[in-house]
Amino acid sequence: MTHTTPTTSVPPGAPDDTGGSSKSDATDNRPRRRAPGPGRLLTIVLAGQLMAVLDVFIVNVAAPALSTDLHASGAGLQLVVAGYTISYAVLLITGARLGALIGHRQAFLAGLTVFTAASLACGLAPGTGALIAFRFIQGAGAAVMLPQVLSLIQRTFTGASRARALGAYSAVLASGAAVGQVLGGALVQADLFGTGWRPVFLVNVPIGLALLALGPRWLGGTEERPAAGAGGGAARRSGALDLTGLLLLAVAVLLFTVPLVLGQQRGWPLWGWVMLGLSAVLAAAFAAYEARLAGRGGAPLISPRVAGAPGMPLAIARIVLGMAANGGFLFVMTLHVQGGLGYSALRAGCTFAPTAVAFGLVGLNWQRFPSRWHPVTVPAGFVLAAVSFVGVGMALRDGSDGGAWLFVALVGVGMGLAFAYSPVLTRTLATVRPQDAADASGVLVTSAQLGLLCGVAVFGAVFLGHGPGVDASADALWVSCLALAGAALCGAIVGLVIRVRYLR
Repeated sequence: MTHTTPTTSVPPGAPDDTGGSSKSDATDNRPRRRAPGPGRLLTIVLAGQLMAVLDVFIVNVAAPALSTDLHASGAGLQLVVAGYTISYAVLLITGARLGALIGHRQAFLAGLTVFTAASLACGLAPGTGALIAFRFIQGAGAAVMLPQVLSLIQRTFTGASRARALGAYSAVLASGAAVGQVLGGALVQADLFGTGWRPVFLVNVPIGLALLALGPRWLGGTEERPAAGAGGGAARRSGALDLTGLLLLAVAVLLFTVPLVLGQQRGWPLWGWVMLGLSAVLAAAFAAYEARLAGRGGAPLISPRVAGAPGMPLAIARIVLGMAANGGFLFVMTLHVQGGLGYSALRAGCTFAPTAVAFGLVGLNWQRFPSRWHPVTVPAGFVLAAVSFVGVGMALRDGSDGGAWLFVALVGVGMGLAFAYSPVLTRTLATVRPQDAADASGVLVTSAQLGLLCGVAVFGAVFLGHGPGVDASADALWVSCLALAGAALCGAIVGLVIRVRYLR
């Protein structure tokens, strides 16, 4: 498989890396411009990714303070939390295609700009309505920025360095969930200058500005462009934006996410089930349209060769199940430790530190295991996660703080989910051609996001079906942990099911 490495353009009048110059050595004494190292590129894109992923979860522990300060209704508070997630999920694949159209570096910096500005607006929002609107905009910026991370990694790294970069990517992506809880709790507890919940958004501003200052240099120069001559028109057509497909997909995802986000609070009304049914119809219409467009030689939003690439259906199923378990676990644990056990925001956030550290360490180092172990890492990870979910439920079932056994179980959850997620991402993207990186990144990250939404909705509904009080909360957590264990076991066996179907 051939990989391309982005090149760095040489500004007019500056010497190039081969020693040539548009001016003589006597008249041009400016220092040569070095191409940025791949390590700097990885630092920039992963820092941007971490900010975006944190904001999916960082608001959870700030919700009580936010509700008190803004007098937000239940529906308003739900939209503050979910508005970011909805626009993020709806626009992710579009963001990936925009990167292919205008350039991944340019799209990353544009998304980072929108995200940083919206974070400032969220932190200064005067009321619930404004905050909801700014959260939607913040999610849109993240949707443009995040798909470029995988694309830039795919196009910059090769071989073992590519695998290490993808390991760092997957560790940051899913660890951000737990890190967001910890950071959010610390910022709310600190109540900096009496600002309460606002620093959970404002913290992004100095980081975003620093990345925007370093980005143009550390991300390199211009990317390869289609040639103006033969083949250039075809290349340009492949980057065209499929507006019909975009509309079908956006509406389908919106119809899917809104009921999942609001259904529990509204008692799962009929309109929610109707929207879920319509989302399935539109998803089928989208798939049929994309197949016809590809058959006519057009440029579909999601290339059928990417969606049907070897290992992609299995990867999507496992990522959805793994992220559903991850998102659902963090959600119900937050509800239990803050509502049932009465933990402060900081203590609630720090409860997830063992899970975050374990996930990050495994995500970065799983490839160091003997290669003969690699084929079983994913199903073994799901099994370990299932056992650990049961362990968490048992440790907290009596209404106590769980003690040392809870710590062990939380570490097991992080390790299990990391083994279940990181190898899937790395192996799947290793089979994708660099020119398909944008589509693949959009599909996989959208799958992860929809998995998180499903996990919060499904396991949140299980937890919230019980009454108030410590004992009821502990019982609810126990039942939720059993359901989470069942989802993890499904992740362990889904590979066997799909492989049997392919063999027939």
